Amino acid sequence: MGDFVGVTSARAADAAVQTHRQCGAEAHESGPGGAEDRFRGLLEAAPDAMVIVDDTGTIRLVNAQTEALFGYPREELLGRPVELLVPGRFRAHHTLHRDGYADNRQVRPMGAGLELHGLRKDGTEFPVEISLSPLDTADGLLVSAAVRDVSERKAAEDRFRGLLEAAPDAMVIVDDTGTIKLVNAQTEALFGYPREELLGRPVELLVPGRFRAHHTLHRDGYADNRQVRPMGAGLELHGLRKDGTEFPVEISLSPLDTTDGLLVSAAVRDVSERKAAEERINELAALVESSQDAILAKTLDGHITYWNAAAQRLYGYTRAEVMGRHVSLLAPSEHRLEIDALMARLRDGEKVEHFETLRRTRSGGLLDVDITLWPTRTADGTVIGACAIVRDISDRKQAEAEMKLLYEQQRHIALTLQRSLMGTPPAIPGLATASRYWPATQGAGVGGDWFDLIPLGAGRVGVLIGDVMGRGLEAAAVMGQLRSAAHALAKTGMQPRQLMQALDNCVTDLDVPDQLVTCCYLVIASDAGEVTICSAGHLPTLVATPGDAAQALPAPVNAPLGVGDVVYQQSTAVVPPGATLVLYTDGLIETPGSDIEDQLAQLTNTLSDLFTTAPDLEAAADHVLATLLPDTEGHNDDVTLLLTRLPDAPLAAVTTELPAIPDSVPEGRAFLTKVLANWNCTATADDARLLLSEILTNAVQHAQGPIGLHVCRTATELTVEASDRSPHLPQPRLAAEDEESGRGLILVRALADSWGVRPTDEGKTTWFTLKL
Repeated sequence: MGDFVGVTSARAADAAVQTHRQCGAEAHESGPGGAEDRFRGLLEAAPDAMVIVDDTGTIRLVNAQTEALFGYPREELLGRPVELLVPGRFRAHHTLHRDGYADNRQVRPMGAGLELHGLRKDGTEFPVEISLSPLDTADGLLVSAAVRDVSERKAAEDRFRGLLEAAPDAMVIVDDTGTIKLVNAQTEALFGYPREELLGRPVELLVPGRFRAHHTLHRDGYADNRQVRPMGAGLELHGLRKDGTEFPVEISLSPLDTTDGLLVSAAVRDVSERKAAEERINELAALVESSQDAILAKTLDGHITYWNAAAQRLYGYTRAEVMGRHVSLLAPSEHRLEIDALMARLRDGEKVEHFETLRRTRSGGLLDVDITLWPTRTADGTVIGACAIVRDISDRKQAEAEMKLLYEQQRHIALTLQRSLMGTPPAIPGLATASRYWPATQGAGVGGDWFDLIPLGAGRVGVLIGDVMGRGLEAAAVMGQLRSAAHALAKTGMQPRQLMQALDNCVTDLDVPDQLVTCCYLVIASDAGEVTICSAGHLPTLVATPGDAAQALPAPVNAPLGVGDVVYQQSTAVVPPGATLVLYTDGLIETPGSDIEDQLAQLTNTLSDLFTTAPDLEAAADHVLATLLPDTEGHNDDVTLLLTRLPDAPLAAVTTELPAIPDSVPEGRAFLTKVLANWNCTATADDARLLLSEILTNAVQHAQGPIGLHVCRTATELTVEASDRSPHLPQPRLAAEDEESGRGLILVRALADSWGVRPTDEGKTTWFTLKL
């Protein structure tokens, strides 16, 4: 009738058989009626459904439990084949099994190893257990079948199997001999065996070979001390997969007492990941403990929960002395409020990096420390505490203080050197100027910026500005040498391009590797209203004219000084009287985070707004710096600014040209006399005529014509210039007593308020001035 066999009521069946035999024996004594009644009474009293069939499978007797179980009244069963109670799909096999029972009659469960089912009258099936007993009678072989409905037990078993399969761990159930009886799907997945390869096999199949002997002893010992407990407490347990690999496990054992004896349920869990995590945690803990930096942990309210060996060395407190105490223990009284502020930031989930402060040791000493703090969180991200790495930076702080002192000393020396080398440009009558120099506020603080104003005589002024790349004493030293050289060269009256060529040679001779210098030299000729300029890689010179927009002064683009093999070019531009030349170094417009073109445009616009009228130059300089560099402490390069307003044009000027012949000397004196008379300057006429005679005589004797004669006057002085085509510059000398020449320039030098000779592209110009 099916597939599964459980516990049956064999004793009831045996009692019925025994009673039947006794009744048969007593029939000769008491009559058949009494024995049959007793047999039927025993049959009805059986707790299971009892079905008695003959050797043809015909039902001969049933009891009330049979009627209740199958739903048939007795009369519908008696005389019918027993297959009436068997589901149709099993009937053919059932007939064969029934016929075979006659050849192997014994008291036994039916269909051992099979699941058996019965069929009710209403067509429903239900699981059953059947126990068979043979009955030899005078009428032939009868078979008594005790039938028990096991629906509830099957349902319980199904629920048990469902729970077993639903368990998160591998479940292995073994009997008291260590044979595997049940496993779940997790066992198959964990060990790599299909279920059929495990059932009926010894559980040692899942144990690594080196542990099997001990495992058998432990398993046998469990029967004597059965309880729910972890297996191998304090031991490292391992499982063995089908592929031969081992893995760490945890095993929980539970005893199960059944009618078949003791079963043991083992819940097996793979702890490979947890073991690996524990190893990583242990490694991390070892690293933290061996760290050279102090590491401590604390709760959100500031109580210390961890303290490594480096913390003990740093602060002097042992772990036992600080655990559970508030972290404010480590702060000087004036720093305790900062602890509350730091904890508030940590509670908000913020990480605090490299916070430098003071901390107090157990002995009361103060330490400069660098602290990095970060919040610790639960798995859901909740902040529950904080960790801190504390590093002693006392040595670094001391070194920084010493470096700061050395830096200040070096800065003072460099500033003193630079200011002494730069000097103070002279005040030039009629030339209004304003200048600003700011040393860099970072690094060495001193660069190679310089500027100079050089009076060249005859109403001419030289303006020089330069920038030695780099900062510090070396740059200042190079600047000083170049400024001195440039000043001396400019005093010779040479043209800007010639001066720049000479400075380039100077930079080369300094033999400073990779040294570059930008420089700009201008010569202002107020009588002609002209500015001649030569720039060696310097920023554009701007011209600000009242009532007009500021603009760059046209100039050729030349390489910086120090490049070598460069032919420098110059240009001359007409600049109206009263215009202001604006010269500056790159520190004014090259600022971090800004574009130099944008800054140059801002400077140009600022000047245009300022010079709608003729402003005070000192106020204008301050306004430019405040606009371009609002952060007076944030510039990382020297800043130099020079404003120079061109002087007014001469009150009067005349020019004539003379041939290089002796007659030109008296002709020139006559021209000068007439001019001075017209200008009402007769007081200086005699000296002027005498000096003009000397310089005209030199030009006629030693130079080529024509000779240009230029006379101009201002409110304070008279200037006379004689130009010729000879490049040879006359030099004053002491003449011997018998020489007729050599006294002219000595005379000019003695009588003139100032005099000089300057080279020109055509030759030279000799000039002198007299005060009016």
